[in-house]
Amino acid sequence: MAEAVVAPERRSGELHGSIGVPGIVFLVVASAAPLTAVGGALPVMLAIGNGPATPLAYLAVAAVLLLFSVGYAAMSRHVTDTGAFFAYVTKGLGRAPGLGAAGLALLTYTAIQAGIYGLAATTLQSLVVQYGGPDLPWWLWALALVAAVGVLGYRNIDLGTKVLGVLLVLEIGIVAVLSIAVFVQGGPEGYSLQSFDPSRFTSGSPGIALMFAIASFIGFEATAIYGEEARDPRRTIPIATYVAVVLIGVFYAFASWAVVVAVGPSQVETVAGEHIADLVVGVVSGQYLGSFGDHVLPVLLFTSLFAALLAFHNAIARYCFALGRAGALPQLLSRTHDRHRSPHAGSVTQTVSAVAVLALFALAGADPVAQLFTWMSGLATVSVLALMLLACLAVLVFFARSAVDRRKWNTRVAPALGGVGLLVVLVSVLANFTTLIGGSTGLAAVLLGLVVAAFAAGAAGALRPARSKEAPEPAPTTTAP
Repeated sequence: MAEAVVAPERRSGELHGSIGVPGIVFLVVASAAPLTAVGGALPVMLAIGNGPATPLAYLAVAAVLLLFSVGYAAMSRHVTDTGAFFAYVTKGLGRAPGLGAAGLALLTYTAIQAGIYGLAATTLQSLVVQYGGPDLPWWLWALALVAAVGVLGYRNIDLGTKVLGVLLVLEIGIVAVLSIAVFVQGGPEGYSLQSFDPSRFTSGSPGIALMFAIASFIGFEATAIYGEEARDPRRTIPIATYVAVVLIGVFYAFASWAVVVAVGPSQVETVAGEHIADLVVGVVSGQYLGSFGDHVLPVLLFTSLFAALLAFHNAIARYCFALGRAGALPQLLSRTHDRHRSPHAGSVTQTVSAVAVLALFALAGADPVAQLFTWMSGLATVSVLALMLLACLAVLVFFARSAVDRRKWNTRVAPALGGVGLLVVLVSVLANFTTLIGGSTGLAAVLLGLVVAAFAAGAAGALRPARSKEAPEPAPTTTAP
């Protein structure tokens, strides 16, 4: 019997790596693409959200995600699997909901990555033309990016971590420099604290602000994906999750406050509306950093996008690996590379799927930003919120049924509060969904239908027999008798 249990684990392969807390935080924060959020989402939040109170939206979302992270971290001590949400939901709710969660995860990361390919390709195209290069179609640049990401994703995760670490330090560094320059030089209305006045939070459209804020955090929850490649997952994953949420939340709040101060609270909504595309990477940087900002920020915006692409590629490849190992996808995907010990089959599959999605939009003549990026970002936002709500429910059910952890705050109170907060944000997103995607009611219905279809298709995989344990657990440390 011992051999019958252990053999599938050997056939499915194992991931190897030596990532510590900093490495995982780099991977996760890179997914959030801080400079992209500050340069892209922030101007929209200032223009049509709740204006100068935008920093509070970031802090409110960070608080909700910290509550969610308490139960998420507690669960990580009992489940170490690269399938992350799939493993957690399976452990708490069963195989069918777990596979449904996996379907949502694949949809989330595939959609947001496809959208970022559109934005990154357009950014690269503009940079090349700006410096005298050829004006080639955006989809050619997108294919070049797919190739570069595919090569790095095929190899051991440690290489990708080093690349992301460098890029992340650069993008956070330039935003920090810009923010400090604003506070050193001062804004036209002084150092206003209106951004942190709770009474101003409800001004304008706070629902839209929350909607874009949660979209700016997509990727933070991926800490558990790298559990099998961490040195000490039971310690590393919880710490990395908390650090990632706090770092992202504080960074966004500080940077958005700096932009409000730079423009002035009374003028920021008007100016942001007039400069949606270049408020930060243009107006503010040009005023406070001069020509240095005009040249450096666009380049670092591109590297920020590339870092996000690589992070999401890694996440999708590992979900494919986990699902192949569990029997929900072809077993080929559960193989690891003999030398790199990476989920290379999942990586190649992800590369092919990215090319397919990009080809669909390119052949349709879609705009890479107004349609590809906007639509896919909206789709990913709804999908990830549904995914996190499932994870909250799984945490509550798992700890209610077992006696492995009796800490009420960690296993009951915080997850429940986090779930309520996520539900409020989801309702706000759905109420403003057509604004988020910049499309029609019919398009919104199609995209929301994809979320339902992804969950249903994943859950249907439960009809196939599992090749490994239904609820993934850490590998046993002793041999069965």
